[in-house]
Amino acid sequence: MGDTGSDDLTASGAAADRAAADRAAPDRAAADEAASGPHPDEPHRGGLAQRLNWLRAGVLGANDGIVSVAAVVVGVAGATASVAAIVTAGLAALVGGAISMALGEYVSVSSQRDSERSLIAKERRELAEMPEEELDELTGLYEQRGLTPATARQVAVELTAHDALAAHLLAELGIDQDDVVSPWHAALASAVAFTCGAVLPMLTILLPAAFRIPVTFVAVLVALAVTGYVAAWIGGSSRGRAMVRVVVGGALALAATFIVGSLLGTTVAG
Repeated sequence: MGDTGSDDLTASGAAADRAAADRAAPDRAAADEAASGPHPDEPHRGGLAQRLNWLRAGVLGANDGIVSVAAVVVGVAGATASVAAIVTAGLAALVGGAISMALGEYVSVSSQRDSERSLIAKERRELAEMPEEELDELTGLYEQRGLTPATARQVAVELTAHDALAAHLLAELGIDQDDVVSPWHAALASAVAFTCGAVLPMLTILLPAAFRIPVTFVAVLVALAVTGYVAAWIGGSSRGRAMVRVVVGGALALAATFIVGSLLGTTVAG
């Protein structure tokens, strides 16, 4: 009899445990979803500025490499059929363009990084010298975003206790101190992308004279469409609009330089 009672209690306890586990399962699932994010395709993790920096420099570099070098070689090809002249002009445009893109990105991103570091140092100093005023300021910022004064104060206090500098940088300036952009990364990405983009027109322009210009036109416009699509896909923007922008711009550049080269070639020949 005692054993039966004990078994009943054990079974009841096991059933209760299973019921509790079943009730907790949705909570665990919700917690797992919250941890991983309800939208896994959205960039909620750190390093977003670095990734966008690489993407921007890479896409701009590739587009410039394709258009700039293609415009030069097509323009020269419109003026002369000399392969040596075309290749010399193309290589000069490739080397000069890659260096120029790298230097431009380095200077631009260095200025941005210096500004961010200056703002971080300023905020760190203010937190050390007037913490109460900074806490009030953070509270006010969250009130402006729609929180009640009590909730805003609680959020500000808890975030300040966790990481005061990070909380103020994000709320006041939109800066992540661990995600400051690197000018070297941007410069390298831009130079490499420019060179990779320039290789295509350098190869197609070496075809026989009867095919080199039309094939270069087609290959360059297709490559521009691909870079526009990839950039839009990564950035989550309209693919068609991005493709049209870069293709139309590239076509105008190629047409303009070819017309100029043809006119100059005709004038020199005359």
